[in-house]
Amino acid sequence: MSETAASSQTPQNDDLIDLRELIAVFRRRFWTLVATGFLTFVVVVLFTLQATPLYTASSSVVLNVRQSQVVDIEAVLSGMPPDSAMVDTEVEVLRSRALAETVVDRLQLVNVPEFNSSLREPSGLGALIGGLKSFLRGFLPGPTATSLTEEERQQRIRESAVSALMGARAMRRVGLTYVIEISATSETPSLARDIANTYADAYLTSQLEAKFEATERANEWLNERVELLREEVQAREQAVARFRDEAGLINAEGATVAEQQVADLNSQLAIQRAELSEARARLDAVRSQLERGVASDTIAEVLSSDVIRELRRQQAEVARRQADLSGRYGPRHPEILTVERELADINSQIDAEIDRIVASLENEVNVSAQRVRSLQGSLQDARGELSVNNSAIVQLRALEREAEASRALFESFLNRFRQTNETEGLTEADARVVAQASTPQTPSSPNVMLNLALGIVLAGIAGVGVVFALEILDSGIHTDADIEKQFGLAHIASVPRLKVGLADRISGKTIDPGEYVLAKPLSSFSESFRTMRSAIRISGIDNQNIVVAITSAVPGDGKTTTALCLGRVSAMAGSRSIVVDCDLRRRLLTEALHPDAEEGLLEVLSGTANLDDVIVSDADTGLDVLPVAQTTFTPRDVFGSSAFEALLDQLRQRYDQVILDTAPVLAVADTRAIVSRADGVLVAVRWKKSSTGVVRKAIHEIEASKANILGVVINNVDLEAQARYGYDQGGYYYRSYQKYYSD
Repeated sequence: MSETAASSQTPQNDDLIDLRELIAVFRRRFWTLVATGFLTFVVVVLFTLQATPLYTASSSVVLNVRQSQVVDIEAVLSGMPPDSAMVDTEVEVLRSRALAETVVDRLQLVNVPEFNSSLREPSGLGALIGGLKSFLRGFLPGPTATSLTEEERQQRIRESAVSALMGARAMRRVGLTYVIEISATSETPSLARDIANTYADAYLTSQLEAKFEATERANEWLNERVELLREEVQAREQAVARFRDEAGLINAEGATVAEQQVADLNSQLAIQRAELSEARARLDAVRSQLERGVASDTIAEVLSSDVIRELRRQQAEVARRQADLSGRYGPRHPEILTVERELADINSQIDAEIDRIVASLENEVNVSAQRVRSLQGSLQDARGELSVNNSAIVQLRALEREAEASRALFESFLNRFRQTNETEGLTEADARVVAQASTPQTPSSPNVMLNLALGIVLAGIAGVGVVFALEILDSGIHTDADIEKQFGLAHIASVPRLKVGLADRISGKTIDPGEYVLAKPLSSFSESFRTMRSAIRISGIDNQNIVVAITSAVPGDGKTTTALCLGRVSAMAGSRSIVVDCDLRRRLLTEALHPDAEEGLLEVLSGTANLDDVIVSDADTGLDVLPVAQTTFTPRDVFGSSAFEALLDQLRQRYDQVILDTAPVLAVADTRAIVSRADGVLVAVRWKKSSTGVVRKAIHEIEASKANILGVVINNVDLEAQARYGYDQGGYYYRSYQKYYSD
């Protein structure tokens, strides 16, 4: 890097955004910003004007938090829990494709052109897009429209209508409530209303159908289960009955016959034993009294006998008669004897009756004892039978428990089956419609004011985006700061663009830069070359830069114009100056000053011509020109020869300024040999056209040739446009010092 370039660089902080630089970007891209924004706004306006008006209708459903309970029977499909997740789930149910298919079928949307694209007549842009889609679809794999059956074609149309409907409806939860809003958009207001209302109705119907289907499935399952359980109960009860019959476990009033027999025999035995004890007690009492000689009149069994009482009465009557006859007759009187015989007969009857009573008591005791023995035997047999039955009863109880469990399960399922049958007619949806959609009166789309506002915003965004995109993609050179920043070289001068008036443009007239320097010596154009000449002289204080090569990276950067104008300005300033045309292929300098030259540079180097004979002098400025002959060409490396070096030494002795017009350094290899022999090199670039990458490559090649690069010259600069590139650029103040020039 040269000292001049290093001294001209200033510290910069790339992390900070320079607001004034940002403003400068928009200043220089102002018309691009305006044009892009205007086009974007026009597109938005055209889209708004040609957009089909759309109408939006909304209905609302609310999820029931409280369920009505007509009967205290649990439903098969319970109601929804009132939580936030369930509300969001129901919103997704409303958005489901299945519900959209139901709405399409109910409203027959496949017959509506809005939802069936095959019924619409495409026109304009739509026809173009449709044709392009059909063309591209022909290259894609898959069945074509002609290969589809009628059923498949109708199914595709239906699916297309469903997809179109899903794009035309919207469901949302209203805040944190249980209300869900259903919106539908259509080109027809009444259709938008019908879609919103049908969606709500289809949603409620789907809930009812879900409950009905669940109840029906439950009834079918319960019915099958009840029948199986009924058969199972019957089989188990029959098994209990068969086992009872086989085991002889006949029930009678809740107990088996053996149990009842044992119980009856026990009861009878107890009674008979009591009677036996009582009979023995009476017999023992009577015997004891008779043995003790107790009068029979005191014996209870005797007193209780009716026969004894009758005999006692008769005895008393006979005794009374005896006493009466004894008072009248003597002891031997026949009547008295008769009475005595009667009394004796009665006494004997009484004694016989007492003996009979005692015998009866003995017989009663014997009978009771026999009965006790008989009952004991029967009881022993019954207990043996009961013992046998008890082992069978254990198995019987197990069978009875199984039968009872089956009966309980059967009754439970039977009751649930009856309940589900009863609740089937009472099923209601878990939501209800709280607001029916009404016919919209004004379109919801397009929103003209919103679109215009959006158009303005988009216009600004698009304009700013295009501006920044152009800035990012712009790799041209604009200011002296670009030279110093990109290449680390000094900026020598900026050559203004020569503007042609409108009339001259129409007539095809152009401006010759070389003639303009002569005609306008005080112009900014001429001043730039004087600045260039001064920079060359100042940079060579220690070692004069007499021989200066002017080159560029690629053709068209104005190096020949720079060489010609710099030579004329130098000659006009009184310096002995010469311009050497070193571009052997295009010889542009020669074409501009002496196109008919028959001898020139190559002839001098080859020794076939004298230098003074081929030099042409400019009559207006006194500038000498060493041309290149029109028909002369050599493949030899003339610029790397000692003859060329000797020529340059000779020119240094004769002239104050020697300017070499070379070919582009990236196009021709000869230029690298030329610049290595020059005292200094000026690199010409074209404003906004030369790419920084190409120029950097050219500078690298020049530096590789060990040349002394004095700096960079920017040609064809629009000073007014350059003034918009920043306040820290020299061109920024062009309007201020423009009055010094005579342009």
